[in-house]
Amino acid sequence: MRKSIITFSILLYAIVVPFLEINETHVFNPNWTPHVRIHEVWQLITNSGIGLLCLWLVWVKKETKISGILSLLVTGGFLLAYGLKNAYGGSMKYLDGSEKTLLGINIGVLGFGMAFILVLYILMVEKFKETVNRNKNEI
Repeated sequence: MRKSIITFSILLYAIVVPFLEINETHVFNPNWTPHVRIHEVWQLITNSGIGLLCLWLVWVKKETKISGILSLLVTGGFLLAYGLKNAYGGSMKYLDGSEKTLLGINIGVLGFGMAFILVLYILMVEKFKETVNRNKNEI
């Protein structure tokens, strides 16, 4: 279950987001300055690279803790940027005013929010189990 939840989170930021953003609304948007585009492509490459590392950690090294923490940083980073959007003039709306939503919630917030909560939950459960096992061994 841990591996599946972390993999779900990774697939969102390493594959789904680039799929949704390598097009005319983002990377090839003629209204974006070249400087903005390079930051976008940099972010996509970095997050996909982190995702590949995390998949290797989870499925080859059987290491869910570090992979989970890295995934929290990526998904939580988006959620924090979304939460701070008014402070820097950010928006999830396209230039035409439309926004990708599901059930009235922005798909980024919905997907990354679910991923963040699930990964945080499994990391907390792991930590709790480690603490219980350590306490049992001390008795």
